[in-house]
Amino acid sequence: MSSSATAVSSSTPTLRADAQLIGLVGLAHAVSHFSQLVLAPLFPWLKDAFNVSYTELGAVLTVFFVVSCLVQAASGFIVDKLGPRPVLFVGLGALALAAFGYAMATSYWMLLAFAVLGGIGNGVFHPVDYTLFNRKVAPTRLGHAYSVHGITGSLGWALAPAFVVPIAIAYSWRVALASAGVLAVVVLLVLWIYRSVLSLDVKTVQKATGHAGAAPIGGEFDFLRIPAVWMCFAFFFFYAAVISVVQTFAPVAAGHLHDVPVALVAVCLTVYMVASAAGMVFGGFLASDPTRCARIVGAGFGVAAALALVLAFGDFPGMLVPVIFGAMGFASGIAGPSRDLLVKRSTPPNATGRVYGVVYAGLDIGQALAPLVFGRLMDNGQYMSVIVGLAVVQGVLIASAFNVTRVRRTSLVSATA
Repeated sequence: MSSSATAVSSSTPTLRADAQLIGLVGLAHAVSHFSQLVLAPLFPWLKDAFNVSYTELGAVLTVFFVVSCLVQAASGFIVDKLGPRPVLFVGLGALALAAFGYAMATSYWMLLAFAVLGGIGNGVFHPVDYTLFNRKVAPTRLGHAYSVHGITGSLGWALAPAFVVPIAIAYSWRVALASAGVLAVVVLLVLWIYRSVLSLDVKTVQKATGHAGAAPIGGEFDFLRIPAVWMCFAFFFFYAAVISVVQTFAPVAAGHLHDVPVALVAVCLTVYMVASAAGMVFGGFLASDPTRCARIVGAGFGVAAALALVLAFGDFPGMLVPVIFGAMGFASGIAGPSRDLLVKRSTPPNATGRVYGVVYAGLDIGQALAPLVFGRLMDNGQYMSVIVGLAVVQGVLIASAFNVTRVRRTSLVSATA
């Protein structure tokens, strides 16, 4: 009995080991989100520097996310074969080089070219991060790992404009983007120093993913036949639409509806992101029971959708708009860790990287397409429709979460039969 207990304890990650891994992965994830928003705050400078329109600058971001989507789906296979650490290092290096490339660009086409490189770098993070978490973190701490992952992503988004805009004002946009590249290099060096924490034996990975010894039953693409995988993909597509609307149009639309001062409109996004990070901390504790994940996601986005409808149809002073955005962000943040556990419960043990690569590709597609739909509403002055549309998409997320659970249960029953 004692030898069995010793074996269990030796195979269980310690709190310190889990904390180190979660912290390092979270730091890398923050750089990923930081890189997604490093260009947008500098559009006024880039517009004049390259004599292009905002539509053309928006196309740079579209290229970034389309490439990221394709790479995200493909990199999952590479992670499953080679392990996550080398893929993570390549991703961070590509983001750093892309930032340096933006800084040195002398034409619009160079911006597009380095957006491709940035998209390649950004596309590796979710397959890498969740493979490390699911393989190395103790199951009892997975909810907290997902919580920290979401928090660092939100903080990366919040940091980008606060980092590049002051530097651009004080020096130039080129110095701002070069500084962003330096930041990515610093994080890469930190991860290299602590690379042993990120190690995942290749043979172990290959054995777990069916690439060692005898060939696994079925092919590498068999996971695409699992209905829950595609339900998760749809969930993240609509989740990305929510994030995109909040980041780009919802604060401005709410400002028009409630006569919010321009300074307060700018605060709404920051309040939303900070509150979302706080909600993820709380959501990490709630996610300790995987069986209630769908209910937590449904409740979180249900409250968020109700608050969006209040924004659309309520009559209240403009000073309250940032408060409502904060409450909406907190409710959405609570759902974050449970959202990630939904994907884990739908993932076959031999396809972690591949499933997360495909599922999270929905994020990039949603972020690429949502601005086209809601931007048209903004151009036509349909501000209430923007906020109502946000509530509708949040409602779709509720149905998607329960559909993931339903499809998964149906698949389990079928497999048992």
